[in-house]
Amino acid sequence: MDATEVKALAKDLGADLVGIADASVLNAFPPDPLFPQTPERISPHVKSVVAIAQRIPVGAFRCKTNVPVQYIDMLVLRRMDRIAYRLVDALERAGHPSFVTAAQETDWSYKRASYGRLSTRHLGIEAGLGTFGLEVNILTPEFGPRIYLTGVLTECELEADRPMTEQVCIGESCSRCLYSCPSDAVRHFGIDKRACATEAQEFGFTTILKFWEHFLVSDGETRRRLIADREIYGFWQGLLRVVGSFGDCPRCLAVCPVGNDYHAFLAPLQKVIPEKTPEKVEKASAFKEARKSGAEVDGLNDWNVRWVGPEGYKGIVARQLQAFRALQRERETTASER
Repeated sequence: MDATEVKALAKDLGADLVGIADASVLNAFPPDPLFPQTPERISPHVKSVVAIAQRIPVGAFRCKTNVPVQYIDMLVLRRMDRIAYRLVDALERAGHPSFVTAAQETDWSYKRASYGRLSTRHLGIEAGLGTFGLEVNILTPEFGPRIYLTGVLTECELEADRPMTEQVCIGESCSRCLYSCPSDAVRHFGIDKRACATEAQEFGFTTILKFWEHFLVSDGETRRRLIADREIYGFWQGLLRVVGSFGDCPRCLAVCPVGNDYHAFLAPLQKVIPEKTPEKVEKASAFKEARKSGAEVDGLNDWNVRWVGPEGYKGIVARQLQAFRALQRERETTASER
């Protein structure tokens, strides 16, 4: 099987986006050299990694609570795993040993957890699917940050795709992800993961541990009150991987103006950002000035700029919006002529 056949098969199986990264490049450029999330640490025989992306249907982002997003995200992940498995099966039947990574996993030996053996965001960028946004989600031209990714690691040597060099993210002049973040966790092309987790993991593993630590040292009456608390129901849902424990705060995803799905279904609803404050506006202005003045920015240093896009922002979103509107006008004209 060659790269064209592999990508066509992934699309036929239902993948929304697919790209290929060279394993040797992934080994040479880990996201963090101190904690290398590289294919060779999983298997020294891997030659290529096929990045598969599934879009998140945007109807859930139009809801009043996060629960619909959390649930549909789980459905997206399950579908993506099925597609990846079938691609692995096809590659092996063609004579190429292959396997799929867990899209959401944690290796406790990396930093302080919440890091998998491969970073699927970086994998998608190396496979040419997008670039990092200000909040360090991967942004794709088609769906912005509203996607999930996984990787098929194969011993088949496939022609790799070229990474995008132009930034997909509008950057500091947009800053909508910064304005909308409930815990103010967005940094300059970086994220405060602990602050993010306070919203993303309403019933996360750490929250469950803290609850039971409190429960064990409490008196009988307090225990009876705690055991009837709504948090217990949340833990049950989370441990079953339905909603809640799965790390997911969709605010920055919902407001990002990149992607035809945003232009079609989210723009009117997300025009106003209630979380926007003068303090956040000031922070965004400082980010913009730092970039303009050439100040040192961790997220844009010589190592990290590889995934942000070394050529900077050149108007990809404006061009995309123009193309989207032209397509809409064409459809309206066609419909009126029938």
